[in-house]
Amino acid sequence: MSRSPANPKRKPKKTPRVKKQAVLHTTQGTRVQSQRQSNNNISHSLQQSIIPVIKASIPPLSSANLKERKLDWKPALQQYITRYNQAETDQFAPRLNDLYSDEIHQDRVETRLDRIRERELLRGVHAEGSETKAEIVQVNELDREIVIHLRLHVKRRLQQDGQQYIEERYDHERVWLMNDQGKWLITKIEPIMLERKPRFGGAVMDWSSEHEAEEEPPVIAVPYLNTDIIPNFRRTMQGKRYRRDLVVAYADQWWNKGNPTYEEFDSNCTNYVSQCIFAGDVPMIYTSRRDSGWWYKGRQHGKEWWSYSWAVSKALASFLMKPRKQGLRAVEKEYADELELGDIIVYDWNGNTRYQHTTIVTAFDAKGQPLVNANTTAGRHRYWDYKDSYAWTPNTHYRFFHITDYV
Repeated sequence: MSRSPANPKRKPKKTPRVKKQAVLHTTQGTRVQSQRQSNNNISHSLQQSIIPVIKASIPPLSSANLKERKLDWKPALQQYITRYNQAETDQFAPRLNDLYSDEIHQDRVETRLDRIRERELLRGVHAEGSETKAEIVQVNELDREIVIHLRLHVKRRLQQDGQQYIEERYDHERVWLMNDQGKWLITKIEPIMLERKPRFGGAVMDWSSEHEAEEEPPVIAVPYLNTDIIPNFRRTMQGKRYRRDLVVAYADQWWNKGNPTYEEFDSNCTNYVSQCIFAGDVPMIYTSRRDSGWWYKGRQHGKEWWSYSWAVSKALASFLMKPRKQGLRAVEKEYADELELGDIIVYDWNGNTRYQHTTIVTAFDAKGQPLVNANTTAGRHRYWDYKDSYAWTPNTHYRFFHITDYV
């Protein structure tokens, strides 16, 4: 939802998009380390990073009047990112309340942080620190109003039962700033929930299994390990082994970007998970129809050439539930802690069996609960229940799929 210019007689000025320019960087920690972190991803120590730094240039303005106007909206945005990071560390929403007048978003933030705090108390998790980097994706400038699309990279250092790990996620927000007598104020914030947007409509996903085309034997599209040269290797008649180690390696490499070998969708989560599974030496199952099998051939002559199960969360879940003798197979589990590395979780945010999001297990916390990767709203080693997401609702339903060891 966008707002109209304050002066309706004056047309908005178009401004070029700003792509992938990091603009804000702030870190908040509850424990100051005496030794600098060696991790290159954390550019400052906790003591140094209390002060956020603006690093991006502002796109040129097309109007002479706008060029003369002082661009002083950056400090307001800088302060918001600093407080955002503090709220993430403490799970304390009031740190943000005096920064904007959007009561709807205040309630949204408070609800989300309250459930994160409750969840981490039950898990026995303590946040040792948080780092937030902000990137301006797009700036739309009107006469007295600016709308900014922010991409926030949140990196949290967590401790649980003496074990430490880093959880990362990306959040997207649209921020409105209004010039009120020379002072820029944040008037509205709207989260952009990319994991709620399926690549295809529901109609194409509601096919009946009795009308599916007959599946062909799996086509092996990548070379497999030559087991003849490995002494004492125990052969099995069930098929090739699912390489969970390769799945995790691929998932950690591509969690926050798209592999250029494949098409990248607006909602890329299931496409990413399918790529991870395929990287684990699972052969594709080609058919002559998009509503059956599990396969990808890329885009040919301008047409999409992949099965729905490759790219749509509900379609992948339907495919995994169908029994088969070879190829990609799964067993549905009742609880998340029954899963292994390389297993799959699908998410139904509204409880209406229309699954919209897919993640893949890449690690476990100290209590054996899965940590997952995703790629639409990118996340790495994120706790599986997604209660830290604005997409989550009390009606959220999960399905847990254990990929069989041999395919």
